[in-house]
Amino acid sequence: MNGHAMPDTERDMPALPLLVVEDDPAILELLEEELADAGYPTLAATSAEQALATLSHSEVALVISDVRLPGIDGMQLLERLRREGSAVGVIVITAFGTIDQAVEALKQGADDFLTKPLDLEGLREAVYRVLESRRLASRLASDGAANSFHGIVGESEAMRSLFHDAARLADSDAPMLLLGESGTGKELMARAVHAESPRREGPFVAVNCASIPAELMESEFFGHVKGAFTGADDARQGLFQAARGGSLFLDEIGEMPVALQAKLLRALQEKSVRPVGAEREEAVDVRIIAATHRQLEQEIEAGYFRSDLFYRLETFSLRIPPLREREGDIERLIPALIDKHAGQQEKRIARIEPAALEALLGYAYPGNVRELENAIMRAVTLAEAGQLCHADLPQRLRDQGEARRRACRETRAERTLASTATQAEWPSLEEVEKRYIRKVLAATGGNKRRTAEVLGIARRTLYRRLEEE
Repeated sequence: MNGHAMPDTERDMPALPLLVVEDDPAILELLEEELADAGYPTLAATSAEQALATLSHSEVALVISDVRLPGIDGMQLLERLRREGSAVGVIVITAFGTIDQAVEALKQGADDFLTKPLDLEGLREAVYRVLESRRLASRLASDGAANSFHGIVGESEAMRSLFHDAARLADSDAPMLLLGESGTGKELMARAVHAESPRREGPFVAVNCASIPAELMESEFFGHVKGAFTGADDARQGLFQAARGGSLFLDEIGEMPVALQAKLLRALQEKSVRPVGAEREEAVDVRIIAATHRQLEQEIEAGYFRSDLFYRLETFSLRIPPLREREGDIERLIPALIDKHAGQQEKRIARIEPAALEALLGYAYPGNVRELENAIMRAVTLAEAGQLCHADLPQRLRDQGEARRRACRETRAERTLASTATQAEWPSLEEVEKRYIRKVLAATGGNKRRTAEVLGIARRTLYRRLEEE
């Protein structure tokens, strides 16, 4: 999936304002200006009581509240909002070194937290993450159940096309070949085709061809009679007989020995099999659905796969697209998989931390749906207090998410520079710093002590910077 950019067009702007709750006029003004520069409309409140009054008659997209407020504090404001059933997004601002308070805020239902001194770039990113998370949740709630085919979720054009073709081919009794990378869900599709077919009341028997020793394959597939070989003390039916009247799924058919491929081809053509040691063949009524992650044309050239069997299977084939080609589907798969694994573990996951959602949406998933599902299963297992957190995800997802955030920041910086007419107009880093100091100084009414506090620097450092001007 493409990396998320910060909102920079009117289409991306929230229709509702953000409510900033801060009793310090200088910080309040600074927050409002920064959010306005990012394109967000704002409302202001200098106390929790004023914020509650505003929320009683105005709908907002997000509340950004300092924890330390006169009267009702920010934590009590959050607790009251959640107790009254408000689903509005909340970002809390805590003092430096009060990480325990921030964690407690998350447990009580805050979407994110920031610490002072404020990192304004971090503010923008936190606001974007929370709004994006809320947008996704709203979309899922309004759209209802995701488009699916017998439990396989997919809204992308690639998956809609696949569902259409699978439904058409399900009515046939002809063999089918499913192609796709590891982890794309070939067995799920085989089960879906079976469920859609006239054979749905019959058995669905699945076998991984790579898991059966070559010397046992013929007996496993076709069965054997008593005394057929050493240890065959009783007659035993094979997979073909077990799947009679239904479907037999041969996963990783590219791993099947060439000698057995010939017997499989005969079974497909004659619709009968001969158990090991038997004198006569048995009729079998079964549909074969095969799957592989290999390029079978290359296996044919290398002498590892029979061309006649390939052409027999390939007449009705479906390609399962990798997750990277399924634009928009990850947004659908995440809540579906969370619900699945939360249900299996008898847990309730009420929310996803915005940073966790960003990491899940931004990862490349070389292992496809299987890798996404494994990541979510782990996160659900580790989740506490009904919240799936960024720390619950596998390290590789967290690492790539951080790399993407850095790349996003660099891209936004490049866009800002590119919008400047000429290189001569580009401000130096020193000039940017000076402008920012002057901006905060003006917001504090020239109060140098407050300016130093807002900037998170010593007053001596501030005086030196001002003298350098």
